Amino acid sequence: MLELTILGFLSEGSLHGYELKRRVAQLTGYARPVSDGTLYPAIKRLHRDGLLERRAEPGAGPARYVLTITDDGRDALVARLRDPQANEVSDFSRFIVVLTFLSLVPSVEEQHAVLRRRLDFLEQPASFFYDEDRTVRAEEIPDLYRRGLLLVARETSRAERAWLTSILEGSAARR
Repeated sequence: MLELTILGFLSEGSLHGYELKRRVAQLTGYARPVSDGTLYPAIKRLHRDGLLERRAEPGAGPARYVLTITDDGRDALVARLRDPQANEVSDFSRFIVVLTFLSLVPSVEEQHAVLRRRLDFLEQPASFFYDEDRTVRAEEIPDLYRRGLLLVARETSRAERAWLTSILEGSAARR
């Protein structure tokens, strides 16, 4: 996901490494903190693979690099967004990254295919707690905090499903 996030932000314009780190942290840092020890090796891999360019900026002091996405990087980014992995659709913190950059996919139909995958996932019965193979509903849980967890998750899922449905049905009505 880090590589996808890096390419996504660079698709919006060239950035210094420290500015890229700030943007990545703002998007995903609440769930997955980004350290220099993970960010800069990812940048080096993307550079090695020809997906971004590093250009030293002239000036006094240590070299500061400006990072720019390449055409190959843009193509790789769009390909990943067009067909995200299953866990990039099911895991909310990963899906946030996909959703952040999904408008870079030029085809609305392909964008909507990704949204449909997320909606299909959300419409499957799920719970944090099970009684053997049966999902346990919030109303069945005596523990105040576990019940609260399920109630919040239910409402969050309901809101996301409503938004996804409105996008998917709204575009169908405009056709």
